[in-house]
Amino acid sequence: MPQASREPDQDKPSLDKSTQDKSTQGNAEQAGSKQGEEAQHVVLGRLTSPHGVKGWLKVYSYSSPAEGIFDYPTWVLSMHGGRHTRRLLDARPQGKGLVVRLEGIDTRELAEQWAGAEVLMEKTALPELDSGEYYWHQLEGLEVSTRDGVKLGRVDHLFETGANDVLVIKPSEGSLDDRERLLPFLPDDVIVQVDLDAQSMIVEWDPSF
Repeated sequence: MPQASREPDQDKPSLDKSTQDKSTQGNAEQAGSKQGEEAQHVVLGRLTSPHGVKGWLKVYSYSSPAEGIFDYPTWVLSMHGGRHTRRLLDARPQGKGLVVRLEGIDTRELAEQWAGAEVLMEKTALPELDSGEYYWHQLEGLEVSTRDGVKLGRVDHLFETGANDVLVIKPSEGSLDDRERLLPFLPDDVIVQVDLDAQSMIVEWDPSF
């Protein structure tokens, strides 16, 4: 299923228009938001280590499927507080992972210097989703209440399981209690309504769970 990408500089890693920020379908996108310029980007993946001697780099993708990260011809690399734009020259699956060749990185030594850089994308550059689909970063921070108006807390982040995406709801001001809750993102079953403008979500959920 599509998923959602996380915010820059977070501990946990998505993406998709059918896979490119990790969007999650609400026809039913690895938390916490940053302010200012940082909040305008999502993380598509991370360069991990050099591959070979010609500047190729291994990349860990937060997309689903992972190859969705190849759909973006220009990457913004974030490292040591700085940002640099590089064109994606070549990319391919390699074993169980992915490798890429980026503009201006043509030796192993240069590739070593970029190992660990995050791959960013401006949120405004993400593909528009169909009605009822959401990027994970759009759901993070929404206030969650039951049909009866019982406030459960705020969406902290999401993660994938084999069957469906899961919302991690953490207590917030005015919430019922101090419990953290895990709710399956199951539209028309658990998820009753998502209102991005009001930053709210209504769910069908027993508060005792």
